[in-house]
Amino acid sequence: MTNQKPTATSRLKQDYMRLKRDPVPYITAEPLPSNILEWHYVIHGPEDSPYHGGYYHGTLLFTKEFPFKPPSIYMITPNGRFKTNKRLCLSISDFHPDTWNPAWSVATILTGLLSFMLETTPTLGSCESTTYEKRRYARQSLDFNMKNEVFQELFPEVCEEIKERLAKIEEHRKANAAATNNNTTATAGATANGAAAAAAGASPDGLLDVDGADGPNPVTGAGADESNNIWHSLYTNLIVLIGFVIFALIVHYVIKSMNIE
Repeated sequence: MTNQKPTATSRLKQDYMRLKRDPVPYITAEPLPSNILEWHYVIHGPEDSPYHGGYYHGTLLFTKEFPFKPPSIYMITPNGRFKTNKRLCLSISDFHPDTWNPAWSVATILTGLLSFMLETTPTLGSCESTTYEKRRYARQSLDFNMKNEVFQELFPEVCEEIKERLAKIEEHRKANAAATNNNTTATAGATANGAAAAAAGASPDGLLDVDGADGPNPVTGAGADESNNIWHSLYTNLIVLIGFVIFALIVHYVIKSMNIE
């Protein structure tokens, strides 16, 4: 009696060796050391997609009947295209055993998953989101994945990439914060200088408002014109008042003369 290895185990080992020789673009995949039927993958968001810069972690769960039965496919990292921790209904997943081809390998499954992720076709397990939301998920995926112990254990090289990117993002944030603080300090200093100059009788640009300068003289300029206008109004009102008084006296005299007659 011969002792043959299970078909699934031997086939998955072959697929793993093929993946190492010929990796799938934008995808890294590793089986659990303790269970070759459970694979974990990381999709690196392609440059020309809203997923660019993101790292999307998910799982492939194979049965012992593989390659004659398809695996279950899950996405773990929020991404805006697939729901997390939900079985995905794809032609390469266990939702469609009727369309499954035993000749398809792990590389075929991962290639099909990436292709469908870049589409917008709805299916069971998919979700809708805007391009802005997908890009936000891409940024958030860095911190999200680093909190997953299995992710860190299976993908140490990817974790190093993420750590470098997070460090650069933090440096950029600090540089922006420093620039903002410098601008705020400069603005506050300019405001304080302007206030001090105004208190000293100078304009904010340092030019004193004195005789012979650009600013108006406080005595012979606008202030003198205002005083002249006030006196002119007083004179006018006084003349009008005197006129009314004279007119009233004349009327009174006329009425008195008529009574005497």
